[in-house]
Amino acid sequence: MMKRSTFLRAAVGAGVLAATPASAFAATEAATQAGAAAKKCRRPQAIQTSKVADLTGPGLTDRFRMAATDLGIPARTPDGRLLFMFGDTFEQPAVGGGWWRSPVALWSTTTNLAGGVKWSGAVGGAAAQQLWDYPHDNPTFSTVLPSDVITIGGSMYLHAMVNKGLGNVVWTEIWRSDNSGASWYHTGAKFDPNLDGGLFQLLTWGLGNDGYVYVYSTGFQRNKPIILKRVRQEQIANPGAYEPWGYRDGAWAWGNPATPILTGSFGEMSLRPLGGKWILTWFNAGDYRIDGMIMDTPTSNLYTAYRQPLIYGGAWGSEDDNHVAQLYGGYVIPGSTLSDLHLSVSQWNTDNGWPYRVMQFRVRGFG
Repeated sequence: MMKRSTFLRAAVGAGVLAATPASAFAATEAATQAGAAAKKCRRPQAIQTSKVADLTGPGLTDRFRMAATDLGIPARTPDGRLLFMFGDTFEQPAVGGGWWRSPVALWSTTTNLAGGVKWSGAVGGAAAQQLWDYPHDNPTFSTVLPSDVITIGGSMYLHAMVNKGLGNVVWTEIWRSDNSGASWYHTGAKFDPNLDGGLFQLLTWGLGNDGYVYVYSTGFQRNKPIILKRVRQEQIANPGAYEPWGYRDGAWAWGNPATPILTGSFGEMSLRPLGGKWILTWFNAGDYRIDGMIMDTPTSNLYTAYRQPLIYGGAWGSEDDNHVAQLYGGYVIPGSTLSDLHLSVSQWNTDNGWPYRVMQFRVRGFG
């Protein structure tokens, strides 16, 4: 079990986690060679990154009794609004600052992202309520954290990680809302934390135009690679319907045992179809930054896909528009384009307990 501060300080403050043994997640020889070639020829283009606004904190979300929170995973609701899903949330502006809840969610009717996301209300009423009732630090688990949210037709689905101390997932599950996030119920879908060698704990997903939901997943330890699965959109709450993408007998195919599609130290991720392409943004714990990647399809060779850093980790007192101290997250906000990308980015000063907030960043020229 890992304490929350230890988890974030190891992955964010130092910027490095212990490498996963190569024997455990060996990439195929072809992928390794392609990755080496891609590193030689890749030329990141000039991008412009800027901070748009703080989204949470005193004067911003304390009216919802949530001055301290993180993550802010956004999705478009069936009724057209934005819903942002947050993790461990506290009433005062400090980690542990009273009334601990997770997950909680806020709505926004913002259409001009360049002007900053503004909140229109909280799920639960005047104060942001925990989406379902459970006691924190109970004998079975300590907290439930959102992994990703997706809208399919008139319903929203939330994948959540049940944790007994950060980095120790005891199971994951899927919740559903049929009223644009106002209320949630358990779908019955539950996943063992050891599934796929522990690589199906923290996930992100996107709906393709072929009726499949594509899922990139990893462990919740920030030191593992990612794998790919897909599931028919109508079967998203059926754990047995998820089909792995794997390499066997010299070829990649659906139904093979899941094979890592990209090595690295993956933290929070956001996979979305965007502008006729697919985009992945993620917290690169090994290099202490948020990276972005553009590919044609989720099954594209990620070693050769276009990729570059978007926001770098930095030191307290030395921050600027593309250097952020103790950053993590990095989720694509709906309304973004490849050339004008907006991200929700988290920050937590693990020594002081504050800042512990979500911010909005803008990246122009990436696509």
